[in-house]
Amino acid sequence: MLGLRYVKSSPSHYLLQYRNGQIVREGSGLAFFYFAPRSTLVSVPLTAVDVPFMFEEITRDFQSVTLQGQVSYRIAEPKTLAQQLDFTMQANGNYASEDPQRLPVRVLNAVKAQFRALLQELDLREVLQGTERLAKTARNGLASAPSLLALGIEIGDLGLLAVKPNPETARALEAPMREQILKQADDATYTRRNAAIEQEQLIKESELRSELVVEQKKRQVRETQVESERVILEKKHQIQTQELAGKVELEQQNGELVQLRAENQKREAEVRAYAMQTMVGAMKGLDARSLQAMLIGQASPETLMALGFQNVADNAAKIGEFNFSPDILRQLARKAE
Repeated sequence: MLGLRYVKSSPSHYLLQYRNGQIVREGSGLAFFYFAPRSTLVSVPLTAVDVPFMFEEITRDFQSVTLQGQVSYRIAEPKTLAQQLDFTMQANGNYASEDPQRLPVRVLNAVKAQFRALLQELDLREVLQGTERLAKTARNGLASAPSLLALGIEIGDLGLLAVKPNPETARALEAPMREQILKQADDATYTRRNAAIEQEQLIKESELRSELVVEQKKRQVRETQVESERVILEKKHQIQTQELAGKVELEQQNGELVQLRAENQKREAEVRAYAMQTMVGAMKGLDARSLQAMLIGQASPETLMALGFQNVADNAAKIGEFNFSPDILRQLARKAE
């Protein structure tokens, strides 16, 4: 049929069908046929929208500050918004007006008005030090803002990502803190140096105590060595004394031995002299032949042979020729060996 169309909306859109100025069908996620010449469709998005912002405002002390952040909102009352703005859908699916594109601008204007009202009551230092508190106050203010309530818009979240003064003011504000930080750094350096000096003193004292203990130990070792040497010398002296005493005693014994030996030799000499004198007295009456016979009777064979050769030699003038047998020579050679 001419003019009969089909429409299907997603669950994230609230669809309203008007006929003759009256709402005949509304809701999210609808799908139905409608007669285009007599119907008007209005589609309001229900999804949350995140809108970034960055703008410059003036604080109570007339300092310029730049606010950068993001606001999140959603359409809580789509019928109210549909009555305030034109969200009519065309046949091709596009909006018939630019109101849907201008809605984020309306929200940002409300955000800017809220921050402007808050910054006029705060100094720059308070703004910089209370960023989270400022964002929370602005979020609570936007929740009850008449301009947003009239459109049925609900603020979900509002966050400040950065709050920056102009560069010259920032440098001026940083100067005292920079000086304080530098002073703290200098104090830390001095503290570290003092701690290092104290540590060095402790180390020196510990080294001196260690050296003192070492010297005491060395002195004890030297004293022990001296005492050991003294004991050794005493032992050596005792040993030498004992050796000298032993030598003296030995010499005394040697003297006694020599004296005893001399007396014994004297007695032996006296005995031999007495025996010799007795023998001489006994031999005074004997002739030479008798004495020689007595000596020959007690002589060895070699002595007898020597006496024989001597007699031969004595009577050599009377003997014409004298022959030795080989046996006698062998006998003499064997005796010589």
